[in-house]
Amino acid sequence: MAGPAIRQVVLKVHSRCNLACDYCYVYESVDQSWKLQPTVMARHTVELAAKRLAEHATEHGLPQVWVTLHGGEPLMIGLSRLRDVVQVLREAFDGSGTDLEIGMQTNGVLLDRRIADFALAEGLRIGISLDGGREANDRHRTYAHGGSSYEQVAAAARLMAEDRYRPVYAGILATIDPANDPVQLFHDLQDLRPGRTDLLLPHATWEHPPPGTLPGRTVYGDWLVAFFDAWYDAPPVIGVRVFEEIMHTLLGGASAAEAVGLSAPTSIVIETDGSFERSDILKVTYAGAPETGYTVVDHSLDDVLRHPAMRGAMSGRAALSPTCQECPIVQACGGGLYPHRYRPGHGFANPSVYCRDLGRIINHISDRMQADLAARREQAAARRAPALP
Repeated sequence: MAGPAIRQVVLKVHSRCNLACDYCYVYESVDQSWKLQPTVMARHTVELAAKRLAEHATEHGLPQVWVTLHGGEPLMIGLSRLRDVVQVLREAFDGSGTDLEIGMQTNGVLLDRRIADFALAEGLRIGISLDGGREANDRHRTYAHGGSSYEQVAAAARLMAEDRYRPVYAGILATIDPANDPVQLFHDLQDLRPGRTDLLLPHATWEHPPPGTLPGRTVYGDWLVAFFDAWYDAPPVIGVRVFEEIMHTLLGGASAAEAVGLSAPTSIVIETDGSFERSDILKVTYAGAPETGYTVVDHSLDDVLRHPAMRGAMSGRAALSPTCQECPIVQACGGGLYPHRYRPGHGFANPSVYCRDLGRIINHISDRMQADLAARREQAAARRAPALP
């Protein structure tokens, strides 16, 4: 079957969390629907979700699909239940001809060697959320009583960085806070040897702007420039996804990340009650924003794709505001992350609330790449010059 397809499902296997991060888009946003969700996804719901995704993959001839176990905190389901979830997913794809890749994003607090061994045996890729060193991490990622989570999470990151577990280590996801020194943060992350990391802009809208912003200033763009320069000038120890995706788009490629570039979203969320939702980052915009009204019981993934709200978000460049469509860096920026465009009364047909910041980092990366190319051309010209008589 031709046409758009869902290639990634975010499976919310647990709807509660053992940390109380103050920037969390699930628990600290205007949408508080998490309170109505079952705490744990029932086995029958996992089976239906797996069946829906396997059917969709077969109908669309997809060679590969991803399932990301998420929450809340997914490891709160415990190892026994985690084994069962993975087994159900694998069985649904047996003989389908589609390669099923399973990952998990965790805060790392409950990640131990038993979990790591299971992940290695099952090919379950694990990403850890960690905002840097102790001071940076504990600005926001603490327990409800205010206690530090750093030692437990850093221990989990060091565990996954061991050579044994590196094949299933997806790296570190860090949320940016301009109060944290970007160069120090780069070195803190580098010391944990994640192999790959990503930097996440705090989820914000025009109604609720990013913390620490200043009128006429590119606070987050300047921070990203400093981090980029530290990374770009260092030996290639870790990859940084957002920078690599921007560089790829500047060279004419398509982005594999929804935060930049013009590639249409290809993912959907399944909540613990089996309801299909659009990106749950939409919870920062208005109450009910992610909802489709569809469930794994009554609807297929193709039904979800035909939902009017899904069609709007997946229409690529056509969904952008006129300002974005005419922008010279639209190929690399793509209007920014969809929820970050929201403005009450105007919906999502606006530039990102991070528009100036994205322009700052994209133009800086472009300048660095062009300077490198010019230097290489000069070196090549010098090597071709005839020898002096």
